[in-house]
Amino acid sequence: MEERRTAAIRQLGPGGVRTSVFGLGSWNTWDRMDFADAVALISTAVEQGVTLFDVAHYNMGPHAEQARTDIIFGEAVRAAGIDRERYQLCGKLWLWEYPRTGFAEQLTTSLERVGVAHLDTAVVGDYLERPDVRQIVLDVNEQIRAGRIGSWGVNNWIAADLESAVDFAAREGLAPPCFAQLKYSIVRRSMAEGGPYGRYFDSGALALQASDVFEGGILAGRKHPQRKIGADPGNIRERIRAAADDVAAVAAEFGATAAQVAIAFCLEHPATANVLFGVSRAEQLADNLAALRLWREHGAQIRAALEHLWLDREVSPDGTW
Repeated sequence: MEERRTAAIRQLGPGGVRTSVFGLGSWNTWDRMDFADAVALISTAVEQGVTLFDVAHYNMGPHAEQARTDIIFGEAVRAAGIDRERYQLCGKLWLWEYPRTGFAEQLTTSLERVGVAHLDTAVVGDYLERPDVRQIVLDVNEQIRAGRIGSWGVNNWIAADLESAVDFAAREGLAPPCFAQLKYSIVRRSMAEGGPYGRYFDSGALALQASDVFEGGILAGRKHPQRKIGADPGNIRERIRAAADDVAAVAAEFGATAAQVAIAFCLEHPATANVLFGVSRAEQLADNLAALRLWREHGAQIRAALEHLWLDREVSPDGTW
């Protein structure tokens, strides 16, 4: 595996961007920090080889928060003096108001807010009502041809819609989704390890981008986070709070932190190309980066020790709720 400083480099799916195995998320991150601390943390991350930043404009549907986190990231990365070619941006295209608010309009706003000309890759978000998958593929590819996106993936899509997108792109000679950003963690495994997505991961047609790996911080030991955290498919969050003690106990067996064990678990999935997490302190970043060595030395043993904590077995692996 190729190395760059501390973090490894992997390709985010066939035709996707080559980037760091770790990525820093923007939701509830940069807007919770002192600006000088954000500049310093971004500088440290890039110096350590963490070059993927998941940056979104949270303005629609359940994310209609009008946060300034994306604007702050753009200001911070410029204040840090980091040239655009030194890092990769993974943005979001939302389906909550699509197609009324189309991808071209969304991208114009997002790129202007961050202060860049293009995204290296983009994730097409999840949805409540089944979308027009063919039109999504066409619209994404229009933005790829315009040079505003390099590649794309999907976020927690129903597997049948993913299949439709892949098949339609193949028939039309268009760029298909090359990765799936899924909720994946010690306790949530059904989609990432189930058959509907598994066949794409096994064949190499898709890479896995693991998100919400700490369940909003619960698995890292912060059982009652005071900020908004992600959805709870299967209504298992209280069971997850209880499982956090088991995660901490396993971590202690390996002389590691709970966060390191949670990341190492995700890296053990053979399709994982990137693990997303949010950090707001330099010591959190350093702690998380140490998970790479932990995984290399003990990945299989950690996986075996945590096998009993698969809590979403009853959640459908095809993404339907």
